[in-house]
This record gives sequence, C-alpha cells and structure tokens, in this order.
Amino acid sequence: MHDLRGFLFFIKNYLLHRVLGVGSGVERFKDLIVALLVIKRGKYSNSFLNTSFLLLVAAGFIGGPIIAENNSFINSLSQNNNYTASVVSYNPYENSLGTIISNKPPSSVRDYSVANGDTIGSIAQKFNISIDTIKWANNMKTDIIKPGDKLKIPPITGIVHKVVFGENIYSIAKKYKVDPQNIVNFPFNDFEDLSTFSLATGQIVYVPDGVIEDEKAPPKVAPQFAQVNVGVKGSSNFIWPTTGTITQYPIWYHMALDIANNASPPVFASDTGTVVSAYCMAYDYGCHIIIDHGNGYQTLYGHLSAFAVHAGQTVTQRQLLGTMGSTGRSTGTHLHFEIRSGGTLLNPLNFLK
Repeated sequence: MHDLRGFLFFIKNYLLHRVLGVGSGVERFKDLIVALLVIKRGKYSNSFLNTSFLLLVAAGFIGGPIIAENNSFINSLSQNNNYTASVVSYNPYENSLGTIISNKPPSSVRDYSVANGDTIGSIAQKFNISIDTIKWANNMKTDIIKPGDKLKIPPITGIVHKVVFGENIYSIAKKYKVDPQNIVNFPFNDFEDLSTFSLATGQIVYVPDGVIEDEKAPPKVAPQFAQVNVGVKGSSNFIWPTTGTITQYPIWYHMALDIANNASPPVFASDTGTVVSAYCMAYDYGCHIIIDHGNGYQTLYGHLSAFAVHAGQTVTQRQLLGTMGSTGRSTGTHLHFEIRSGGTLLNPLNFLK
C-alpha cells in the first residue's frame, strides 16, 4: 500500500507537470500568432477589403438582373426613359395638372424714368399697381408727368411707410385703413422681434392695400371763361372723345356718357370749336372743359386730371384737350361727356360717329 500511494503521487505530479508544460507552450504560440497578426494587420486588412469588394461586385452582377426582373416598381419606371423636372399643382375643380408660375412681386421700391407717351395710368398698369399708389409714393398732387421724370414704383398696391418713433403695426394699420395681418403677411416686411412684430424707427414698412384719405379738399383753380366771338364752326359730326368702357349710359337724370379707363388716356375735341371754359372745382364736374362749336352745340369734358388747352383757344376736331382723371364728384378714372344745345342736354349716342 505504501508503494501504491507513492506511485499515484508520482503519476499526479507527472501529469500536472506535462499539462502545465503543454499549456505554457500553447500560450507562447498564441502570443506569437497575435503579434504576427498585429504587425501584418495592414497587409491582411487590405487583402480582406479587396476580396470583399470583388465579392460584392460579383454579387451585384449576378443578383441585379434577378432583382430588377422581379421588382414591379423598377419595371414601371423603366417604361419611360425621359423625365422633365417641373413643379405642378392640382386643381380639384378642373381635375387637371398645371405648372405653377410665381407671381412674387419685387422686394423693394424701384426707380422708373418716364418715357415719351407714358401716362401715370399706363405706368400703373405696366407695374400692376394702382395710380394712387404711385402718387402716394411720389407725393404727387396731380396726374401730370413728363418725359424724364423719375418715379418711385412700390412693389405692391398700397403704402410705403417710414416708421417713426412710437409706431407699431397696429397704429400703422389703423392709419392706412387695413388689418394689421396685411402688414405681417407681406413677406418683405422685417421685424425687430418676430414674437411681438416690433418695428425699428426709420425702417421701411409696406402696407398692402393701404389708402391715404384726403385730409382736405384739393385747392380750387380760378375759373377761366372766354368772352369771345366764336368765329369757327364745327361740322356737327361728333367723334368719340376718348377710349374706354361705357360705365354709365344716358338716362333722364344723367344725360351724358361716362367712359372709364384706368390707363388715364388722352381726351380729344369731339368737333372743331372754341374753348369757352377751362375750370377746376372740388365737386361736380371737377376739372372740366366746355367747347362752343359755333353752330348751336356745346360739348363738355368732365373729371379731367390735366388741361392741354386754355379758355379762348380755338381747337380742331381730334385736338388734344387734356387727360382723363377722377376729379370732382367721381369715384374712379373716367370722362363725363355731354352734348348741349340751347342749354338742353342731348343724348350723345345720337351724334357720335
């Protein structure tokens, strides 16, 4: 028994020694392999990446056609090879698609030099703003302009306002008879604080659709009457004195023609005669001209914005008399045209050619 215990103790120590030795050898070999891999990691990683890329390309060539053949979305796109990029809108009432055209106005006031043939009405029409907008922006009291004049053209119909100390969007909106939201909505208006819409003193604010109400009546012009012996006689064949749309036909309480045109076209003599009156008043006909044709007829041209003739002057048929306007008892740019005989108003439609 003593010898057996000695043998078992020997075997245990021998196996433990051998196992430990093998373990130490494995660890040393593993450390060597790890060190070799660390030293050569760049070489091995490049090989790995290159090999992976080649495998990915090969998979694309092999698998791509199969995927395309079985993908209905790609098939539907491949039916049309020509594409045009465009912005479209849908109109539910017309059930159609149409290209959106931006109507965004310019962001600031522009300068314009008046050319030959320009009227304040034609300029307003050109820039798609109202006549009053141009007059307010340029502090104009009349519609009279001449070639070479420099005008400031606001971007929209309304008011261009320079902020003074203490003003805000509410006081400005009240002043120009608009809702404050109109000012906030205009994209080219800037604010010091977007949460309160505060304004800086001296900055420019655009007030869309704002209006300036006349605080006092326009100054009266001394009447011009001609006490002359009318020597020229008309033909009694009257022509249309201007162009535009008839907004009021002759009727018993208004035996005249109202011809409207926002472009403020020129007004011409309907027949040859002598100017016996060229007079501006703040009511009734406003600025108007009366011509005596020396044959029992007279014609009247009312609500003019400017005169091109004076009392006592002889005029021929189609001669320029002035410019259509909205002076006196008027709500818009138009010509009030009368034909008279012996103080009686006649229906102009019975005479005009």
